[in-house]
Amino acid sequence: MKKILLSLLVVSALMLSVIPGVFAVSVGSGIGVNIITEDFEPIVWQCDERVVYDDATEPGRISMAGEEMIERINNYAFEGEQIKWKVLVMDKNGIDKVADVYATVGGNIEANCARISGHEETILPSCNARILEEQITTFNSDLMAYYECTLTVETADSMPGGEYEVTVEAVDLDGLTSNMVEMEYWFLNPIIELSIDGEITFDEVRPGTSAYSERVLVGNDAEAGSGVLLDMFISGTDFYDSSSSGAKCGTSNVLKLENFAYYATSGSYSTQKDVRKDAEGYVPIEYGVGFNDPNPFYDNNEIIQSTTKIGPYYTGNILAPGAEMSVIFRLNLPEPCNGDFDTGQIYFWGEAI
Repeated sequence: MKKILLSLLVVSALMLSVIPGVFAVSVGSGIGVNIITEDFEPIVWQCDERVVYDDATEPGRISMAGEEMIERINNYAFEGEQIKWKVLVMDKNGIDKVADVYATVGGNIEANCARISGHEETILPSCNARILEEQITTFNSDLMAYYECTLTVETADSMPGGEYEVTVEAVDLDGLTSNMVEMEYWFLNPIIELSIDGEITFDEVRPGTSAYSERVLVGNDAEAGSGVLLDMFISGTDFYDSSSSGAKCGTSNVLKLENFAYYATSGSYSTQKDVRKDAEGYVPIEYGVGFNDPNPFYDNNEIIQSTTKIGPYYTGNILAPGAEMSVIFRLNLPEPCNGDFDTGQIYFWGEAI
């Protein structure tokens, strides 16, 4: 009997194992899930210092072609000059979501930026990368990239003279844009002019004597609001008699430039303290028919070489827009001298710095 009972129990166990759902019931239901990812606007941070470069057309006193323009202290730029930025762009939707990075002038796209390598392991401290109060310290190549942006000032035909808002912007594939916080205002292609009030006239000068002209006002008449500073220079030529009068002044029929000199004042500066002055405070005029032609003008043809300098510039020789300097000319007429010398030039020059 004991053996039979055991076999029945085994059979019962086998029967239970093949009848599903007799001892357990499963019941389930579900709800819909809707996940919306934020369309993140790309962020642009300016890194390092932005730099202004000179062009090859009109090299300055210090900066040559492609060199940093350390003399430019106001926000104006001329055709061919460049402004360069390094920026860090971030998009939490992914850096590949960024469609373009570019420099704008007055809201118009003017120059595309180039994605650059380097510093991928770190975020430069100069970027000051922040999202609200959160400081971003770890570089993530899936979300970030560095760009170099170079804006070259075009001709006045495409960039007419005036003040413009200049910045770097990024746009993503959804058309979302943002720009770097350090937006700049530049006066591009300003018009530069000199104003001259008065004329140089020497009437009935007796040979062997000195004569003085009326004062002449030479001013910086650059476009209003441009902030263009002018470094001032003077040059001249010999003078000749345009008529056939048998002129002779000294040893020939020419009145040499060396017989002319000038006295200049500008604010608290004058040629009275110029190293080139004579006992009366007058300075000789150097030859020149073009700027730096035939000899370099720097440290030679400045109107006022004051004892005070800012870098390579003579303080009293710089004119701000609307400012003027007064110039009086002296003629030491040789003896003997005959003729009316009306053919020749005294030139005034202003170089934007």
